[in-house]
Amino acid sequence: MQEFFHFYGYRFNWLNVLDLAIVILLVIQLYRLLKGSLAFNIFVGLLMVYLAYFIVETLRMPILTTILQNFINVGLIAIIIIFQPEIRKFLLVLGKKAPLSKDSFFTKLFLPDKFKSYKEEENIINEVITAVGRMAGTRTGALIVIANTYRVKFDTASSIALDSNINAKLLESIFGKASPLHDGALIIVGNKILAAKVILPVSENPNLPHRIGLRHRSAVGITEHSDNVAIIVSEERGTISYAQDGNLVQDVSLEELKVKLYEVLVDG
Repeated sequence: MQEFFHFYGYRFNWLNVLDLAIVILLVIQLYRLLKGSLAFNIFVGLLMVYLAYFIVETLRMPILTTILQNFINVGLIAIIIIFQPEIRKFLLVLGKKAPLSKDSFFTKLFLPDKFKSYKEEENIINEVITAVGRMAGTRTGALIVIANTYRVKFDTASSIALDSNINAKLLESIFGKASPLHDGALIIVGNKILAAKVILPVSENPNLPHRIGLRHRSAVGITEHSDNVAIIVSEERGTISYAQDGNLVQDVSLEELKVKLYEVLVDG
């Protein structure tokens, strides 16, 4: 038998409370995904349209009610089209926590060896860290994208396919100022360098620092809608930064970057 309790004259049971808690959590997650993006302003605009609809319906204004109601009837399709990148990012977050995903508690507890190849991943980390450290020392600009659980999609027409083993000297030579491949990003998938000279989507997040350049904005852009980590070496200052989940962390040390790569490639 369900237990009810009263609050300001309304009757609630525990399922109502659970329902409300889930909705609040979903709204908080949606806010985190949209915060700082242009989509957030669009989302607020849609809420204003719904609010206006309820107001004109209450005031019995038939023409405006009909117009807004027709707009709301196609609202779901419009939301899917407008927020397609945000919806994809939300599903990626859910997928990482799914029962059989690499990051899940179930996988780590019952299948600890299925997704682990520590020796190979440690080699990747060491080669990347070595190359990044040397490039930072010589102020060689670089942008390296490491795709872990999601095969990153990019414009193949503008890139050069490599499919080569990961080697620190090779990474340095690719980003050398005299190299024809130094512009754009380098993509690492698994234990291979997949492509170089890759053009990435540029983030439109207005909250990013104004002084950062195209490399940093591209790093944030590629991580906003996919499960990747992007490493940036600044050509102007020789500093190291990384982007993940649409967030930019600047001026990190090699040790901090190494910890992050272990978190993504080994612990993740």
